[in-house]
Amino acid sequence: MPAGRPSDYSIEKADLICELIAEGKTLVHICALEEFPHYSTVCRWLDAHEYFRDKYAHARRVQADFFADETIVIADTEPDPQVARIRIDARKWHASKTAPKKYGDRISQEITGKDGGPVETVAEVTIRPQVTREEWLKLHGLDTAMGATASGE
Repeated sequence: MPAGRPSDYSIEKADLICELIAEGKTLVHICALEEFPHYSTVCRWLDAHEYFRDKYAHARRVQADFFADETIVIADTEPDPQVARIRIDARKWHASKTAPKKYGDRISQEITGKDGGPVETVAEVTIRPQVTREEWLKLHGLDTAMGATASGE
């Protein structure tokens, strides 16, 4: 068998990929390393192996925490404010997409009535007089004898 990138699934390789993701490495970065499978191979593994899929989802949630924590380190240590802002914004964006319930923007919507008061609910009810079957048939152009129309058709 010729040497090359690994393509056979193994739990050990799946665990290592998940460990690196949880430590903040991206899948693109991991798959660029020669000892790891190609990106498309990892995607096939995710489709085919439930264990890997579950572990990968957990690793992504942990990665979101890692990136959120890393923003503090960057803010405290990066000497260039523009570079710090870009690095922090990228991590905040990634965390908000990977773990939206925890790091996503919270959207709240409040509905108020006129001048900030309560919403008024108005219901309009029309009461029509009761119509007999014969009157209804006549209104709709039907003859009471065998449902024929008034025009005789």
